[in-house]
Amino acid sequence: MTRRVLITAGASGVGRAMAEAFDAAGYDVWITDIDATALQSVPEHWTARKADATNEADMSGVFQSIATKGGLDALCANAGIAGPTAAVEDVDLSDWRSCISVNLDGAFLAAKYAAPLMKAAHTGSVILTSSTAGQYGYPYRSPYAAAKWAVIGLMKTLAMEFGPHGIRANAICPGAVEGPRMEGVLQREATAKGMTRDQVYAGYASGTSMGRFVEGRDIANMAVFLASNSARLISGQVIAVDGHTVNPDPKI
Repeated sequence: MTRRVLITAGASGVGRAMAEAFDAAGYDVWITDIDATALQSVPEHWTARKADATNEADMSGVFQSIATKGGLDALCANAGIAGPTAAVEDVDLSDWRSCISVNLDGAFLAAKYAAPLMKAAHTGSVILTSSTAGQYGYPYRSPYAAAKWAVIGLMKTLAMEFGPHGIRANAICPGAVEGPRMEGVLQREATAKGMTRDQVYAGYASGTSMGRFVEGRDIANMAVFLASNSARLISGQVIAVDGHTVNPDPKI
């Protein structure tokens, strides 16, 4: 029987890496993304839908379509944005709300509409993308850190609600991930701290015992594992894929 996965923000970055990994594992891959241009580059055998992860009508429609195809085995609620990089007193309320909405409302809506499908099947795996910012916090990243902490709280609650139905819920906490989004963070943080981009990069890397950034494939491989039967009794867990963070705010 073919297994089906839905990945939000699946057309690029970590989401794209997840989709490719699930595809390689034999899943029927469904993705959503708000970026219509990025969606044009995905393989034709994936089911791709343009959708705003924070728009309930959009997400309801996606899950209605999935229901007609036989349900859902795994959900990767991955949609997120980095948000502003600034001291808390300099963060605009509109930027705060936007960051909270994409990172938290997006996870909530995906879980809300996945729940009936998985409960009907009495099985499933819900994987939320949090961050090491959701474990430690980061200076100059208050909206993002707050949202990612909240994602972990949501996951813990989902695990409690879903467990009696045979459904698992876990959160992956990536560290600094190589890619365009992180480059934007590095540049903005360098400006906020009066440092160079390379100094900020070195700081992030030195904050891990392995001394390096992670890649999208590292997050993707963990997601595929958590959705597999090998992880059948893993639920309610916060799993960092970060090269082991030892200092979330190294002073370099």
